[in-house]
Amino acid sequence: MSTTDKVLAAIDAGFDGSLARLLEFLRLPSISTDPAYRPHCRAAAEWLAATLVDAGFEAEIRTTPGQPMVTGHAKDTAAGAAGPTVLFYGHYDVQPADPLDLWQAPPFEPFVETGPDGVKRIRGRGASDDKGQLMTFVEACRAWRQVTGSLPLAVRLLFEGEEESGSPSLVPFLEAHRQDLQADLALVCDTTQWDADTPAIVTSLRGMVYEQVTIIGPSRDLHSGMYGGPARNPINLLARILADLHDSDGRVTLPGFYDGVPETPEALKAQWRELGFDEAAFLGEVGLSVPAGERDRSVLEKIWARPTCDVNGIWGGYTGEGSKTVIPSRASAKVSFRLVGTQDPVRISKAFHDFVRSRLPADCTAEFWSRDGSPAISLPIDGREVARARDALEAEWGRAPVMMGSGGSIPVVGHFKRLVGMDSLMIGFALEDDQIHSPNEKYDLKSFHKGIRSWARVLGALAGV
Repeated sequence: MSTTDKVLAAIDAGFDGSLARLLEFLRLPSISTDPAYRPHCRAAAEWLAATLVDAGFEAEIRTTPGQPMVTGHAKDTAAGAAGPTVLFYGHYDVQPADPLDLWQAPPFEPFVETGPDGVKRIRGRGASDDKGQLMTFVEACRAWRQVTGSLPLAVRLLFEGEEESGSPSLVPFLEAHRQDLQADLALVCDTTQWDADTPAIVTSLRGMVYEQVTIIGPSRDLHSGMYGGPARNPINLLARILADLHDSDGRVTLPGFYDGVPETPEALKAQWRELGFDEAAFLGEVGLSVPAGERDRSVLEKIWARPTCDVNGIWGGYTGEGSKTVIPSRASAKVSFRLVGTQDPVRISKAFHDFVRSRLPADCTAEFWSRDGSPAISLPIDGREVARARDALEAEWGRAPVMMGSGGSIPVVGHFKRLVGMDSLMIGFALEDDQIHSPNEKYDLKSFHKGIRSWARVLGALAGV
């Protein structure tokens, strides 16, 4: 029996203990966004640090202006280990549980249920996002140490307690402790599988630019009967400007917007076509039937590999019950851009401002509020670490992992690249129906068990075991 097989056998034999530890962790209501739960977040950090020590790590609770960080590193690694030094990231804080009346059971009294489909699921806030995911890695490390007395490669850990509230302490912490956290590769588990039987490696994340614009016209709100016609209406003007952001083919019309947008490799598109993704069912679930966006692009390519521009909110004038015939003095909109490739967030933001201002008549002005943008992140799919992780996941699941993109963003991945110079290997075992951020959050028992086994294999593969 190989060393890895012995580790996997230990995971299976000790799974009841792994599950008991996760359920204990889930009972701690570590809601970071609500000050009333600050003591509970501290308790969760202390529980996690103690659990890491029990698993053979040296762990430390690091104070921040917000919730504490938990860091750790392996006491020792296997003699002659030649793999990369890795930094594993997760977060122990959770979303608020509201609305409580929609939960089948209290959100912080976790339990295991067997559904009508025979699938066993762990129910409770944080089960999937991110305590269950985090513990898959910790338990894999525990098994390696139990069997061999050490880990196959050098492992460092960073668990934050503010991911669900915007991570305000994360960047200052990374800047202050850059040397302590330095590694060859970051491992991030806050992602999903392709489906319940197919693992995935996320190889790209779209970046983000977020803007709010206000068009200012008349000096005050006006009666539309007295001023309608000659007076400039900021809502009408804003609506025309927003409509101009796309052409009839669904392409974004900002000058230079597609600079740095690569074409998706044909081999990757071919793999995506073979997934059997049902575009009609995907849209049908939300009451739609006709794909929008760029013509001649598949839905998966639009989500994973193409940039977008979307209006996320628009307001102005009177929006209450009944009628009020007013020409407003101001109209506002929120607009977001998802970025890919090497698109520059600063250039996109400036292009948007210029686009709006170039369409303003002489007697109107625009004000902007901009959120710090983040560039897209891509991991070379032919790199050695990705190849080894792919082989390890295929060995565990019996099928090759999907090399998928993510339509959203994981800010910490960008921070690792920019501040610490690390690429991230993103492997998670959540499912799309885990109801994260919603009542009755769950994590399939299979996801938890095979997640532990998968990380055990990945650790061995990265180390060349």
